[in-house]
Amino acid sequence: MVEIKSVKIDGECIHMFNSAIYIFESSSGFTLELGMIVSEVVLKKYRNEENLIIEIELQDGRVINSIMHLQGLSVGLPQLNLYCDLNDLEEYQDYQIVKENDSSFPKIEEGITLEEIRKYEMPIEKVKLKLNLPVDQSEWLAKQKKGELDTIFKEAIYDYWRKQSTNSQFNCLVGQDGISVEETGKKD
Repeated sequence: MVEIKSVKIDGECIHMFNSAIYIFESSSGFTLELGMIVSEVVLKKYRNEENLIIEIELQDGRVINSIMHLQGLSVGLPQLNLYCDLNDLEEYQDYQIVKENDSSFPKIEEGITLEEIRKYEMPIEKVKLKLNLPVDQSEWLAKQKKGELDTIFKEAIYDYWRKQSTNSQFNCLVGQDGISVEETGKKD
């Protein structure tokens, strides 16, 4: 099986958490497929592009340069799934070939969590709040700069989360099987 060393999109090196490159065989022909687990920031940057200039460096030193097309977005972890049509399979004899009805698609999500991805690169979302506050707090907030407010709210939320987890009598564990609750023995 062919392993990927690095990928550049439009000349920019992309951090991948996992990836796979393979040949997809369908009734209409063959395509070279590239699947990558990336950060939510990278996905957001490229998800609306139709065509991307891709440079793929393989572990064995080979380099593939191609214009690839973005496939439909998948559910689960943030992924970029790209493809390009192939006319000649001679160069790709050592690649895995996956057929339309195969169940042997590379499983690139295994062993990776969204939390790990966000530790590497946390996306920033713009949030608008409508609050009912005492007038003195409202006036004070109006005098603050946007960057200061971002920091204040971010720190306040993290402090609140820490307080909630230390004062809680129960730990909530979120996993693939749903939410489980265990008693910690702590009481308010």
